[in-house]
Amino acid sequence: MRTRVASSVACIAASLATLALLSREAETPLAKAQRGIARPLLHALSPGDEEIDGAGCDPNALDRGIAVPTGAPTSLGCDQARAIVAQARTTLAAPPLRIDPAKFAEATSDWLDPHGLWSVARDAPVGASLRQEADALLAELQAPVGSGPCPAALRVGQELARWSRELDGLFAEGYQRGLASPPATLAEAWTLVSSAPFEDGEVTRSARDLARELGREVGGARARFGEPLARYADAVRERTAPSMSDDGWARAVIAAAVRAYVPQLDAHGAWAPLEEEVSIYDLDLEANPPARLWQEMTRTAIGVRIDRGALAPLADGDVVLRIQDLPLSGMSVEQAEQLAVLADVRPETTARVAVLRRGAAAPLELTVAPHAPGPQPAEPAPEELPLDLVRYGDGKVAVIPIPDVPDDLGDRLAAALLRARAQGDTRGVMLDVRANGGGSTDGAIAALGLFLPGVPLFPMRRRDGGVEVERSPDVPPDRGWSGPLAVLVDGDSASAAEMIAGAIASYRRGVVIGDRTYGKGCAQEYLDDDAHVGVLRLTTLLYALPDGAPVQKIGIVPQVQLSLPATNEREARVDRALGPWRGPDVRDLQRVRDVPWPAHAGRVGPCREETVCRALRSLGAVPAAAR
Repeated sequence: MRTRVASSVACIAASLATLALLSREAETPLAKAQRGIARPLLHALSPGDEEIDGAGCDPNALDRGIAVPTGAPTSLGCDQARAIVAQARTTLAAPPLRIDPAKFAEATSDWLDPHGLWSVARDAPVGASLRQEADALLAELQAPVGSGPCPAALRVGQELARWSRELDGLFAEGYQRGLASPPATLAEAWTLVSSAPFEDGEVTRSARDLARELGREVGGARARFGEPLARYADAVRERTAPSMSDDGWARAVIAAAVRAYVPQLDAHGAWAPLEEEVSIYDLDLEANPPARLWQEMTRTAIGVRIDRGALAPLADGDVVLRIQDLPLSGMSVEQAEQLAVLADVRPETTARVAVLRRGAAAPLELTVAPHAPGPQPAEPAPEELPLDLVRYGDGKVAVIPIPDVPDDLGDRLAAALLRARAQGDTRGVMLDVRANGGGSTDGAIAALGLFLPGVPLFPMRRRDGGVEVERSPDVPPDRGWSGPLAVLVDGDSASAAEMIAGAIASYRRGVVIGDRTYGKGCAQEYLDDDAHVGVLRLTTLLYALPDGAPVQKIGIVPQVQLSLPATNEREARVDRALGPWRGPDVRDLQRVRDVPWPAHAGRVGPCREETVCRALRSLGAVPAAAR
């Protein structure tokens, strides 16, 4: 669910575009339902640039830009963390619940450890230290700003400093072995530099073994490729076993604790530092997303292997060592992915990229230009939605699958309706939002304007009890559709997809068919944090349908229910999800009306999928939608 950023960051929000949500796990319907809105910053921000306070609505905030990652662990001071935690607790749409110390410790351990070396591995003593200090660390985060130091974080930091020194010694041991026994052939060297030593899921490998193996692989690559790999070998060593003080490690613990705390407070929440903020956005829902150097990647011992979607002259399979002057070797997933979009944040910029390529005896230096020099092309037309015309009685029904809800869904859907009308004999429209996990509130509202132009839609309640009401755009008749309408839903239809189905149901504008939907009736906003060092995604709003019916943990119950494949994922089963809210009836009652479907006399199909034919056959004798 995505919604516009309000009040304190409105100036920034007006200038930004959506970037990528990069989950550490495969995207599930729940993950899709957790999507939020953010708007991209316009240029790259170097580490030395002054940060902008969004709360002041300073016009310069429009130019804050995307921070260039440093490769160092994220760090926060005690009072910075307390400011962020206090902001999250007071901005959340409902009073916060108690945080479970055990879950908090586990999540902190996970966020602290980008490699499986520091706290997650079974032989890393830091995990036990975090569990032991969880209650004290929670109390330190939740204390008022100005409450003094964070001794629990320092105790864990001392353990980390000692452990990092041990890991550094093990890495150096492996490195010498690699230098002494480099790969015998170029093919063996390629296998060494392109393989993935890190585990994506549960960490089963000993940290000591991994440190030695990383050292061996990096040493072998250094010996085989020579001096050009020296700086990257040094970067791996420093990033896998940083030489930081106890206090420096304590600041890293505090940052990891904040990243763990916010999702424990808010089922759909997140915090990310500026140099990793791309990790909590969803690039794919932007109408015109920026180019990325790659679409999918895997970290190797010495860099990042491009698995899919390389931007030319990069190629799938390349191992990226450096972007501009910053080595990727040993960098976290989140920072590497932020670097992948930096080349496209300003028109006519280029990225200097060093790669290892299969068969090459030395690194290649490439220049990637996401934008061709000179005048930029006109804004592309919206990507077409699929359209299937299915026989229905003496005419056809336009079946339009909508897989998600991007910002420009209104334009895409208007184009699909135009194509459908051009075919003639269109008796009705069916929107298929099964497995649609949601996306942009703006996109959903724009789409609803095609069927319900100029009407009040969703009441949205904030923590303070204030209620805002969204209204659909007043779309000209020749752009929208006033005829029979249906929406096909299932248990994975969530968030903004539920908005579309629910509003059509509330106004009795069409028939909702399928299974009860997911039940995500809350909205997230993106806010610059009060410490001015990162971005918060928080559930700040609960919404109801136009007639006031709750959606959160309830979902939309179709008027015509079909037996569809069951799903175990529901908002009602999500730990720490907010409860339902019934809002006021904001409908324009003069616009509540049935638009009946014509009879089809059994002449339906064929369909690409039998479920669609089942849904269409249920129409024709059914009054307009109700829940």
